[in-house]
Amino acid sequence: MVKAATSIDVAKLAGVSQSAVSRTYTPGASVAEHTRSKVMDAARKLGYRPNAIARTLITRKSRMIAVVASYLDNQFYPVVIEKLSQRFQEDGYHVLLFIAEARTEADELLMQLMQYHVDGIVLLSATLSSGIAKDCADAGIPVILFNRIAQAGGTVNSVASDNEAGGRMAAKALLAAGHVRIGYIAGMEDSSTNRDREAGFNAELAASGKRVFARTVGHYSFEGAQLAARQMFQAVDAAQRPSAVFVANDHMAIAVMDTLRGELGLRVPQDVAVIGFDNVPQAAWGGYSLSSIEQDAHAMIEATARIMLEQIQNESALAQHVSLSVRLIERGSTGKTP
Repeated sequence: MVKAATSIDVAKLAGVSQSAVSRTYTPGASVAEHTRSKVMDAARKLGYRPNAIARTLITRKSRMIAVVASYLDNQFYPVVIEKLSQRFQEDGYHVLLFIAEARTEADELLMQLMQYHVDGIVLLSATLSSGIAKDCADAGIPVILFNRIAQAGGTVNSVASDNEAGGRMAAKALLAAGHVRIGYIAGMEDSSTNRDREAGFNAELAASGKRVFARTVGHYSFEGAQLAARQMFQAVDAAQRPSAVFVANDHMAIAVMDTLRGELGLRVPQDVAVIGFDNVPQAAWGGYSLSSIEQDAHAMIEATARIMLEQIQNESALAQHVSLSVRLIERGSTGKTP
């Protein structure tokens, strides 16, 4: 069996120190370009591959970020995972994806993934108990809630949109279009995203002397939204059903539009105006032309990467809570020309 080449072999062939070889393969480390070129050329000739496990044992850093999601059917999260992974890779980190059981705390899964010695954890559409959050903090592992709000003063960071302002925008848009019978289809009622979106929506309606005409819950699922739409719009008499509906996210709003048109024979927006939240790529498709409150996914990802890298480098850094602005994108589902 041929013995695998080591960093010492590469250093001898390249005529450099072993530390220069190590710096060449360490993301962000300073190394002269001509030195890097000699090391890479020697490594190719010898078939050398750096040992990531050995480096982890030496530096106690795996350069791995765990991303935990509870569901990926919402079109917002696959886009976020792709862009977030690319962003971390720019700084020499790689993502390990874990799937947690929907609607449950991710405590058990986090206990398992901590065995991988990850340098940080990002929770998408997943929650954890205060006890596990403290365990992560004590272990020096920063945790960031993405698109969720953490308790103020806690050890868990959070990056989210101004969901309350988004709810107000949705109400303003439907009121400005002249709607009076306005419905709301909620997501998961115990989630911070749904609570804040609904609170802003109700507050704006109340400010105009109105209140929600009908309300159902879709649980942020496609099937749940279909059932909610059937319940809300089953009345034959148009005066007994909403003329407009704000749906807590685009994933559900698309299901609502399909149900309205395909099952109930209602036109969008002539019979029912629909507005969602997230502005996923599918919202702009011609078959939906869905009006939506847009989350700035790019800004959310940048904030997440910045906080994560700062706290990996400084374990004593305090938790940060970032709230980013949203904007209304009006399309055909509310009667606007795209």
